[in-house]
Amino acid sequence: MLKKEADASKLERNRLNAEASQFATRRDELNTKTRALIDSAQQSKDTRDEFNKLVSENKEKRDGLNELANNLLAKADQIKRKFRVAGGLSLSELKREIDQLEFKQQTEVVSTEKERELVDHIAHLWEEYRKKRAELENNTELKEALEKARQLREEASEFHKQLTENADRAQGCHEKMLKCFKEADKVRAEADVAHKEFVCAQESADEQHQKYIKMEKELRDYDKIILSLKKRSKEARESREKVDVLKRAEEVYALFKDGQKLETDDLLLLQRSGLL
Repeated sequence: MLKKEADASKLERNRLNAEASQFATRRDELNTKTRALIDSAQQSKDTRDEFNKLVSENKEKRDGLNELANNLLAKADQIKRKFRVAGGLSLSELKREIDQLEFKQQTEVVSTEKERELVDHIAHLWEEYRKKRAELENNTELKEALEKARQLREEASEFHKQLTENADRAQGCHEKMLKCFKEADKVRAEADVAHKEFVCAQESADEQHQKYIKMEKELRDYDKIILSLKKRSKEARESREKVDVLKRAEEVYALFKDGQKLETDDLLLLQRSGLL
């Protein structure tokens, strides 16, 4: 019964060790996957930070160029203000006044004298408009300021485009980083469960091993007892045999002394017993 129980504990120990090994393998695989996900998340974070750095650089350059362009446009406005017509009208304001007067001429009924005055006034305004416009169009400083401002706006627009692209890339890396960290947390939790199962199986296997070792020791002790009993039984049997031989030899020896004829086996018995 003890041997049967010992063998059962040994089998259960081996089964639990195999189960613990499976849990350990699963745990190690999950931990490896977790580390890979964290590495991927860190790479995404580093890449995101690089794109965000480019975004900051793009923004700084864009804003700098826009500031220069605004300064040039402000300078152009100053130049334009120098060419305002009497009454402080700008070219756009002068054009609106001409449009309004022409509409009035076409829609309202006035006297011939009033209409002539209106036509003359419109003609005068057109003359002033063309004159000021020509002066503005031929103004080198204004043309250079506007052209330079346009170029700066285009350059700023290009940096703004790069800013938007890098911001989108940074956002993509950020989302990938969050996804990897979230997945890593999930896999790490699974690894923790596998580790707990490993520890539980390993502890149970150790308990079965200790039971097996204890029973094996008991079995060895029983083997010693059984061996000792066998030895004592053999010695007792040999002792009884010696007594029987001696008793029989004494009987034969008595016959010998009486002068009776002995057989060969009788002589050998006497020799073996030491009586002859």
